[in-house]
Amino acid sequence: MSLKQTIEEIVTKHLPDDSHFVVDVLINEKGPKQKVSILIDADGGLNIDTCATVSRAVGEELEAKEIIEKAYVLEVSSPGLDHPLTGRRQYQKNIGRNLMVTMENGDKMEGKLLSVDQSAINLLVKQKEKGKKAVEVEATIALEQIKKSIVLVSFK
Repeated sequence: MSLKQTIEEIVTKHLPDDSHFVVDVLINEKGPKQKVSILIDADGGLNIDTCATVSRAVGEELEAKEIIEKAYVLEVSSPGLDHPLTGRRQYQKNIGRNLMVTMENGDKMEGKLLSVDQSAINLLVKQKEKGKKAVEVEATIALEQIKKSIVLVSFK
């Protein structure tokens, strides 16, 4: 099992309940100290106290089991708006928001996330034909065809 998988397993064990989930574990070995960034989220939103509790518990277990041999910095946080959506639960949490979806083939699509199921998302996208008014149509995109999805922030 890789270091990333080991840490992800430890984090999962220390999450407060099933509404919380691991988004990603990033390990950066550049610089004098290795940086371990753990991104967690929750279906109903995440608070700083949960991040602190998980950080302490994970840090203690990493130290006790000597999983990381050299000096490191441990950071536990939510993914933030600029981090791409990685799983179905994150899509579910962002229903109603506008997304910029980049497909595996490089095509991009922008639209309002309407729904998500086990294998696809549904977006409401504006389609403009030459000389005609733009119309909104529903587009279904298979999760396996998505390279990256980012929530678009609106300041309206």
